[in-house]
Amino acid sequence: MNLRFVFKLVGRVELMVAASLLLPLAVALFYGESPWPFVLTMGLILCICAPLARMPARPVFFQREGFVIVGLIWVVTCLFGSLPFWFSGCFASFVDCLFEASSGFTTTGATILPDIEILPRGIQFWRCFTHWLGGMGVLVLATAVFPSLGARSQYLTRAETPGPMVVKLVPKQAKTSKILYGIYCAMTLAVIALLWGAGMPLYDAAVHAFSIAGTGGFSSRNASFAAYPLPGVDLIVATATLLFSLNFGLFFLALRRRFREIWRSEELRFFLAVVALATVLIAWDLDPVYHQGALESLRYAFFHVTSVISTSGFFTEDYALWPHFSQMVLVLLMFCGSCSSSTGGGIKCARVLILLRILRREVRRIAHPRCVEVIKMDGRVVESSTIRGTLVFLGCYMLILLAAGLIISLDGYSFSISFSSALASLSNVGPGLELVGPTGNFSLLSPLSKVTMSLCMVTGRLEIFPILVLFSRAVWRHT
Repeated sequence: MNLRFVFKLVGRVELMVAASLLLPLAVALFYGESPWPFVLTMGLILCICAPLARMPARPVFFQREGFVIVGLIWVVTCLFGSLPFWFSGCFASFVDCLFEASSGFTTTGATILPDIEILPRGIQFWRCFTHWLGGMGVLVLATAVFPSLGARSQYLTRAETPGPMVVKLVPKQAKTSKILYGIYCAMTLAVIALLWGAGMPLYDAAVHAFSIAGTGGFSSRNASFAAYPLPGVDLIVATATLLFSLNFGLFFLALRRRFREIWRSEELRFFLAVVALATVLIAWDLDPVYHQGALESLRYAFFHVTSVISTSGFFTEDYALWPHFSQMVLVLLMFCGSCSSSTGGGIKCARVLILLRILRREVRRIAHPRCVEVIKMDGRVVESSTIRGTLVFLGCYMLILLAAGLIISLDGYSFSISFSSALASLSNVGPGLELVGPTGNFSLLSPLSKVTMSLCMVTGRLEIFPILVLFSRAVWRHT
């Protein structure tokens, strides 16, 4: 393990996190608020990470170091990101600050705050901006720097990019990162413009656009988007979260006018089919509840289906009060999640498709023992390593989910609260059910449960393995 090189890259990335604090610092100064939470955090990061970034190290870099770097960077980023909350004095404990920062960077959107609107504007801005930073991934932005250090940035991308398969848009990973962030920034600016044009104040439009782009659920209002009864806002939000849930490689193909390749994406077709089916089922279940007609039921259903499957967690209604059938559909969407290589969480539709095709192949083998069948996605054979990784991921996902739910159940709350809290954190969804539903918060949980959920958030965002690698003795042996 080349520890000197690991710490050097961690230090460089954290300096970029410190630079990102300049934006909320400017917002705090603009509104006449105290700049010290951000100044103190930036100073602390500079004191710790500047020497690390200048540390001489041999540029020897392999997959082991890549996974360790990704895991360390996300854990350290959540710790440093919690400092502005702590220095602001608006949070009861550092565990609460860590929970909020972990929820922000992992784009989970779960909160321990019963009243969000009392926060200073600068802290609210930082809170939502963490969604934007974590949505595309802090390392995707940083990979443009690594080639100059001799690092093999594909190892970092493989460890951080969500989904079973990583595809580069162009041969060089640094250029791929620039293309992805260019698309990401352009779409974010478009959402800001649309929300502002719909009647939202510019500040509110910006912070909500950061959350939408990262498919997180943080808002500057206690009632989320229910606080904006403006025509078209819910449609803008639902459409935007749906778009950010798609594989960003599809937007690159759209820019190249390769529309046939876009529609050949089986994951895209599966994702849209799941959204359409879930919307129709929930609208049918809600129609007798609201008595406002099929169109209104479809509107409510579409907004919350896109919010949950994209793992955004926004709401206009408290779906914890909906019929049990609708709640069950939403829970299944929490498992499924969005597309691979998007800003959303969950298991990912590509893995669900691969799992379904593995099941189909096994059933056919029972019926026809001599049958030889390969699993394909988008017309290409899925490698055996990808199939094995998918099955291992699903097994680890369920074990971690059950273990986290068991720990949270020690607080003595109902099964729905314990299980939905674990699922919402591991799938990076945000709200759960009952008291931790859309209109509730997680302040009722114990410090142990909050730390467990924070670890689940980071584990789910990095798709399990980088965090497991950090706890492996074999990885840390010097060879």
